[in-house]
Amino acid sequence: MNNSVTNTARLLWAGLRALLVLTVVTGVLYPLAVTGVAQALFPGRANGSEITSHGKVVGSSLIGQQGYSLKYFQPRPAAGLGANSINTRYKLILSGATNLAADNPKLVEAVEDARAKVVKDNSVPGYTVRPAQVPADAVTSSGSGLDPAISPAYAELQVHRVAERNGLPVARVERLVKEHTQGRALGFAGEPQVNVLELNIALRDLTAAR
Repeated sequence: MNNSVTNTARLLWAGLRALLVLTVVTGVLYPLAVTGVAQALFPGRANGSEITSHGKVVGSSLIGQQGYSLKYFQPRPAAGLGANSINTRYKLILSGATNLAADNPKLVEAVEDARAKVVKDNSVPGYTVRPAQVPADAVTSSGSGLDPAISPAYAELQVHRVAERNGLPVARVERLVKEHTQGRALGFAGEPQVNVLELNIALRDLTAAR
């Protein structure tokens, strides 16, 4: 009986020691080491790829934002349906795509409504957008619904409207887009893109400096 109690106590004590050691190693030392390495090697990414403007954090280069006025470049649409839908998908807790098939009537209607809006918003005196000019990313959401970037084609489509509403030369806004166009990752992966938040910050600074 005594041997049984002793063995049980010994096993419990061994288990407790293992628990304490593993808690310290995996719950304290390992996270501190990983955090330290991340902060030392790539602090920007480790802290959420924050974008600052005039010393204030205004967003992340990884997360898209909605709500820009037509003076600014517009992002990809969120994953809501219909022209008047609420863009709930830009709330991080609801990140995701529509998951609708390409021939789903609701998705087809949403794309058609979005295309008509893009054509209307970006047609200004002396420059008319044709439906065929509207790129796919202007009328569809990304897989996450939080894409921070648009294609150069969609950015260029908006140049005339942005220039007209801000009283800027078209050529200057075109140059701004080119300056903020990022090439393929590693030179071959993915597609060229334009980060909307970074572009709009540069646009605001440009108009403020006039």
